[in-house]
Amino acid sequence: MMRLKDKVAIVTGGGKGIGKSISLAFASEGAAVVLTARSLSQLEQTAKEIHSQSGKVLVIQTDIAHEEQVQQMVAKTLDDYGQIDILVNNGGIIGPVASVVDMNLNAWNETLAINLTGAMLCSREVLRHMIQRKSGTIINISSEGGRGGDGRTGRPLRSAYDCSKMGLIGLTEAMAVEVGKYGIRVNAISPGAVSGERVNIHLKRSAQTMGISLDEQKAKMVTNYSLGRITEESEVASVAVFLASNEASAMTGQVIVVNCGHHILF
Repeated sequence: MMRLKDKVAIVTGGGKGIGKSISLAFASEGAAVVLTARSLSQLEQTAKEIHSQSGKVLVIQTDIAHEEQVQQMVAKTLDDYGQIDILVNNGGIIGPVASVVDMNLNAWNETLAINLTGAMLCSREVLRHMIQRKSGTIINISSEGGRGGDGRTGRPLRSAYDCSKMGLIGLTEAMAVEVGKYGIRVNAISPGAVSGERVNIHLKRSAQTMGISLDEQKAKMVTNYSLGRITEESEVASVAVFLASNEASAMTGQVIVVNCGHHILF
């Protein structure tokens, strides 16, 4: 049985990486998927793959850092489908790899605007609809870089990204309390490093900053994971499907860690 049959899901950053994997998984479980991101070409490619599975998909090019574009995206979704059951706040950027003393203010502001404020704007607009229906679920894609508590610390050179992801966990917990009385659930997924383009870009930047080779940086990273590998995009998507489904009906305000046993910051 399809776990998300007749559901409508918005996935920000749905054109590549984790967002693409989540979108494909949602479609395979019967959801109509609304793909949003700044890059139209990547969204269209993901849409083609969903169409090839006979899935329902709508592409809406959106910069989630801009309030009006978010409002238009949500309005378009409601015009086409009449409902929104699931929001996945996945859209985000890596941000600067730099010490605070060398931080460029524009790069800092852009990271928080997209990774954190964008998630708040999407949630705000979608919640206005979900509250009326007294149902819905929001899934925020955070990061192990955002789990500042739990015996961990912010990572050197990644302050902008980590602050945005720590903020996303705070947003998750606050919204879960605010909207629980309407039957709406809000949870977060906290992946460790995930295979794909984004981690490769980060590793290259980190290697350059630290003055070591890319192979050395990759080897250093893998030693920090109990399973001796990093997470696959499909593994994060599987958790997102679970959280979006009725199987997680008693779960809200939670941060689900998907990290292959990540135990040492790198």
